[in-house]
Amino acid sequence: MEKAGYGRRFIALCIDWAIATFSAALFIPLQSSSLGPSLIRLGVFVLEVALLTSLGGASAGQRMMKLRVLSWPDYLFVKPGAIFIRTFLIALVIPAVVTDKDGRGLHDRITKTVVMRVPKRGSV
Repeated sequence: MEKAGYGRRFIALCIDWAIATFSAALFIPLQSSSLGPSLIRLGVFVLEVALLTSLGGASAGQRMMKLRVLSWPDYLFVKPGAIFIRTFLIALVIPAVVTDKDGRGLHDRITKTVVMRVPKRGSV
């Protein structure tokens, strides 16, 4: 497995945000101008990403982009508590954009996780 690049990770994030936007629209119209809809959209995003990643190792966007969240450095399944903390830190934005030389964000370093590309079938 190889580490996921910024492009794939960004596209996955955009897919997850779009899902959260449309899901939140079921509760509050998108054209509302108060802070409420934005917070609901963010809450839906955190719940969607955290639950799907906890249950299957990847959010919907990550799964579409063939990515997986694994523990660092042993590449095992991540416990739900760490996933919820990681997702909350992503929602704060700054921990997700501050990266180290390995390309891991602060949210990944704090929760000891890494995002990896899932190998194609038949390849090692």
